[in-house]
Amino acid sequence: MVGSHLCDFLLTHTDWDIYGMCRWRSPLDNVEHLLDRANRKDRVHFLNGDLNDYVSLTGAVEEGRPDYVFHLAAQSYPKTSFSAPLDTLQTNILGTARLLEALRRTSGVDPVIHVCSSSEVFGRVPRERLPINEECSFHPASPYAISKIGTDMVGRFHAEAYGQKVVVTRMFTHTGPRRGDVFAESTFAKQIAMIEHDLIPPVVKTGNLDSMRTWSDVRDAVRAYYMLVTVNPVPGQYYNIGGTYSCTVGDMLSHLIGISTAKDRIRVETEEGRLRPLDADLQVPDTNKFRNHTGWEPQIPFEKTMRDLLDHWRMRVSSGKVFLTR
Repeated sequence: MVGSHLCDFLLTHTDWDIYGMCRWRSPLDNVEHLLDRANRKDRVHFLNGDLNDYVSLTGAVEEGRPDYVFHLAAQSYPKTSFSAPLDTLQTNILGTARLLEALRRTSGVDPVIHVCSSSEVFGRVPRERLPINEECSFHPASPYAISKIGTDMVGRFHAEAYGQKVVVTRMFTHTGPRRGDVFAESTFAKQIAMIEHDLIPPVVKTGNLDSMRTWSDVRDAVRAYYMLVTVNPVPGQYYNIGGTYSCTVGDMLSHLIGISTAKDRIRVETEEGRLRPLDADLQVPDTNKFRNHTGWEPQIPFEKTMRDLLDHWRMRVSSGKVFLTR
């Protein structure tokens, strides 16, 4: 999701050539609108690579020779990290180390590097510590969160030890069109769209609805990432980024149902398999450090983000494709 929106933003607001690294088997659904440009080599280029293969990373760095690097790649789904913890740790921590080493060791390459950590590093934060600032202690609630602590620390270490121009973000919940259907708000929107098209019974299956989240739009997030690397980037610095609208996951679901054409017939059921063994339940950020440094402010309201997400799924469902009801 984020990489595709970042590419859209950079194509519109810069004259940069954009090299996107992907695995040979990576799905291209979110970048279908960019494939014609890639075929014509019109500022969009795909590089084959894998965070778990150092040779492929050195090849991608040598070919792209970047001025800026946005390291967004990860095993990014917290719930999956409980069933695949070793793969999550391998990809997110060692994958970051491999990428930074490949960048460090390629002659003539010295980019500004954005390492994307996560608000999940803070984990289970006591209510009295809200809003969460950058100095809040880490209390991870999943193997994914642990892996992102490693990502965070590896990035800052490379800035301090090797002088690489690495800046780290802890992005809080961000969503919008193209969000993967394993994430709560996107699976809710997908289920609602399928109900509207009479493809499934009028029941939205949910996990934990009590977690508090502060929501931001992915299009605001990628604008923040651009400003991160272009507005006086300070190597080794780390920033919380997030929105201003906070509500529980349950309140978010109620909003989505409220704008559905099927709102009068939808029921909600908790499904055991959608619950995590442990959850980060209070994710409310203090973003003053980043705002004061860059001047960034979120611009897209929660209501537009949710409507655009639901409309995205309405469009996909109406195309006739078959989707898992996960």
